[in-house]
Amino acid sequence: MPKIEIYTQVGCPFCVRAVALLKEKNVPFKEIDAPRGTSEREEAIQRSGGKRTVPQTFVDGRPLGGCDELMQLDRSGKLDALLRGE
Repeated sequence: MPKIEIYTQVGCPFCVRAVALLKEKNVPFKEIDAPRGTSEREEAIQRSGGKRTVPQTFVDGRPLGGCDELMQLDRSGKLDALLRGE
């Protein structure tokens, strides 16, 4: 299984949706709390190529983007393969 990480912030509705989607997919993932001004948020920004919003999702270090990107990948049928490491 690939390593799945998602940077989130408490109270963020987009983070809640993205985490719910990952739970629905029944894949193990690590949720990283990344409120503004923390080293975790800076790490998410650097890893994502400068994207400053949360959530930011990574599969084996590859950035997938935020909630909208995850939902789009799911609608297009591409998310499952990415989450399986294919």
